[in-house]
Amino acid sequence: MTADQLDLLRKAQNSLRAARVLLDNGYPDYAAPRAYFTMFYVAEAFLEGEGLAFSKHSAVIAAFGQHFIRIGRAPVEFHRFLLEAQQVRHAGDYGLLHSVKPDQARE
Repeated sequence: MTADQLDLLRKAQNSLRAARVLLDNGYPDYAAPRAYFTMFYVAEAFLEGEGLAFSKHSAVIAAFGQHFIRIGRAPVEFHRFLLEAQQVRHAGDYGLLHSVKPDQARE
């Protein structure tokens, strides 16, 4: 594992902690983006292991699907969860207050 991969995984771990704190304190609109970034950082860590890096979220998600999901190196559900989390993240970041319900953020 590279130092960059380890850093991304630590970042994911911290992001998950932050998401839990936000959700536990009644802020699902803010917890959802943190949860998405938890998954996003993990996907970036996978890609970093292949020597791949991208500047756009859509490129990271597509490359993760291509290099890990399509060929069976990771479960298909991981890609679906990432795509769904991205949609909820957009609702939390760009929607009106209370756009994300606690159950959505918890998923």
